[in-house]
Amino acid sequence: MSPFQPFVMERMMSRHEQDVEFNLSESGVHPLHLGELLSDTPGGVDRLLSAHLNYAHANGTPELRDNIAKMYPGATRENVLVTVGAIEANYITMRTLVSAGERAVVMLPNYMQIWGIGKNHGYDVATFQLREENGWAPDLVQLRDSVTPATKVIAVCNPNNPTGHVLTEKEMDVVVAEADRVGAWILADEVYAGAERVADKVTPTFYGRYDKVVAVGSLSKAYGLPGLRVGWAVAPSDIIEDLWARHEYTTLSATMISNQLAALALSEEVRPRIIARTRRFIREGFVVFDEWIRKHSGVLSMTPPDAAAIGFVRYDLAVGSTDFVDALRERKSVLIVPGDHFGVDGCVRVSFGLPHDYLVPALDRIHDLMEEFRR
Repeated sequence: MSPFQPFVMERMMSRHEQDVEFNLSESGVHPLHLGELLSDTPGGVDRLLSAHLNYAHANGTPELRDNIAKMYPGATRENVLVTVGAIEANYITMRTLVSAGERAVVMLPNYMQIWGIGKNHGYDVATFQLREENGWAPDLVQLRDSVTPATKVIAVCNPNNPTGHVLTEKEMDVVVAEADRVGAWILADEVYAGAERVADKVTPTFYGRYDKVVAVGSLSKAYGLPGLRVGWAVAPSDIIEDLWARHEYTTLSATMISNQLAALALSEEVRPRIIARTRRFIREGFVVFDEWIRKHSGVLSMTPPDAAAIGFVRYDLAVGSTDFVDALRERKSVLIVPGDHFGVDGCVRVSFGLPHDYLVPALDRIHDLMEEFRR
């Protein structure tokens, strides 16, 4: 059996997230229940009940692909492939565009799936950092140094997981210029677009800025619908065909019910309502979370996230992040994510896009554990 790099964060969450009293490890907002999605939608319930439980279109129903395409400048349904979560879209994109020995340049910190794919499939993985001392802005000099003629993909996450940083237009332009310099693809994980904390416009997509972009999205984060397991890739139609061929080796299709509900969620009538709900959870939750950070200013610090329902918090305690998170789970039944899962020890990722009556007692338990370590 060949050596294998586990997806450390997802492995931890898979093992423990269902067994704790307070789960602050997720990076999306408090999920919708089915009644919320169907409420105020004329005919929504009848439409769902009349759906045949057959296979859906393998590449996504035409209605769903049309609704996704409307979010990307110049895209049509032929530029869209519906996948089982963004995680499948990322996986088949990397397996399509990069071969063993070829270079992939990955933004760090980041959702570590693409880094792990590279390690498991023999890619030459290079990285460039978001710099905490610069408010998590990207080190563009390091990006330029990492991109070589052997580079096939530059992978970015915007808005970023775990920091919540949103790239400026100038930073996006540099990423495009570096890709264009060597003819590389840009894989843009944009699953947090729509989950903005400080802006009322959706974060701009890389799609349409350059002819070699695969933009990945999902219903899990900005839409509060992780249980539907619907993601997508938007790319030139010939690349979509190549991705679709690999999709048939992995999941074949998302479910018919997921396609129906996703099409409803992304309709022009419903989508604005969901985005408004998401931003409300993020903005109201951040007030509570930021106040809690300030009360612990001698121990905790954080660059406020531009987007996403997560804070990447640095702490001043004599304990590694995995050890702290393990103790928090075992002693207080609260789950958060250690920073060393992102290559940044001394930090933790904490979700705050939650109802206050859930968030506050969980933060109180984190406080209690910090006091135990300080003593």
